[in-house]
Amino acid sequence: MTAYVVDWLSLLGRWVHLITGIAWIGASFYFVWLDNHLLPPTDVELSRKGVGGELWAVHGGGFYNAQKYRVAPQVLPASLHWFYWEAYSTFLSGFFLLGLLYYAQAEIYLIDPRVAPLSKPAAIAIGVGVIIVGWLIYDALCRSALKHRAAWLAAVLALVFCAAAYELCHLFSGRGAFIEFGAMLGTIMVANVFFVIIPGQREMVRAKREGREPDPEAGLRGKLRSVHNTYFTLPVLFTMISNHYAMTFGTRYNWLVLIALSAAGVLIRVYFVARHKRHERGGKTPLWPALLGLVVVAATAGALAPKRAPPTTATATATAESTAAHFADIQGIVANRCAPCHAAAPTQPGFAAAPKGVLLDSPVGLLANLKVIEPQVASRAMPIGNLTCMTETERDQLLDWIRHGAPH
Repeated sequence: MTAYVVDWLSLLGRWVHLITGIAWIGASFYFVWLDNHLLPPTDVELSRKGVGGELWAVHGGGFYNAQKYRVAPQVLPASLHWFYWEAYSTFLSGFFLLGLLYYAQAEIYLIDPRVAPLSKPAAIAIGVGVIIVGWLIYDALCRSALKHRAAWLAAVLALVFCAAAYELCHLFSGRGAFIEFGAMLGTIMVANVFFVIIPGQREMVRAKREGREPDPEAGLRGKLRSVHNTYFTLPVLFTMISNHYAMTFGTRYNWLVLIALSAAGVLIRVYFVARHKRHERGGKTPLWPALLGLVVVAATAGALAPKRAPPTTATATATAESTAAHFADIQGIVANRCAPCHAAAPTQPGFAAAPKGVLLDSPVGLLANLKVIEPQVASRAMPIGNLTCMTETERDQLLDWIRHGAPH
């Protein structure tokens, strides 16, 4: 019953996380697009009032005229809309899922003894520590002298994140490392909103209400963090879906995969942000960031492509008895190492139903799922966390049987 309750909490948590994440990312992408499409106002009166840029748009059967002030309007409106609960709700629902799955069930999803023999308390402490320290290092760099040199700041941050990806993949299971990396970036994004962007906006509003001239520096700090957030978005989204694809996190050099695909996401986002400003370049946008990002994705896919099976050494003289005996050995491996989770009634604690509905507790189920089994076993993503202690000999035996036609 406990596993069943956890499944429902996971379902509802993911649902809320997805909804709030869409709201946050949608608003974030829209305001980046809006900011980059603003044009100087054609009305001299608007410019006199402090409007620095405006944009006309049509949507939903009507026309919209968005205006952005260089600092603030002369008089604040009675109703002022804020955008922050989307970010906070996404963080809270995401941390709920992180705690429910990766911390409460660290022995399943976070710890892999083959990577590092961590205890559950140590794994949780390291996981939380990485998230907190990641924000502290990032924030310190953004407040340093590098804040005036965007390119240098980006380069240093890239090195820090690469080091984090490497260390995480040498501490946790592949899927755990990818999720922790995404959680670190996601926390940085929401901390930017909570500690920098919203306080800066509140200070500007407070200054206007008190009759003081708002300090434009607060807005500039917020804009820098907003720009960073838009570049972090695609890597975070990749880590969120990566646990469905063992080919990425299950490989020996998974830290390189994490870095490569995160970098590809940043490059592709760079292209779209640049595309927003194509009016400043005569309608042209350089393609190289998007092309480089796609090349990185293609190169990664090529590097991870499964190796072709060696020519079969089986002979036609094999007897039916030997084939049956060999198949019985394979069934024994699957029954002991895979079926505890992948069964109609799982016996492995923490599982109320077979993951992804894959049933391996019968010869029919085993033979029907060979294409699913091979990449999971080859990448060592399964058994998850090697909970059932599959040996390397058993792994090789199972893969060899599949790659030689699964005789039965």
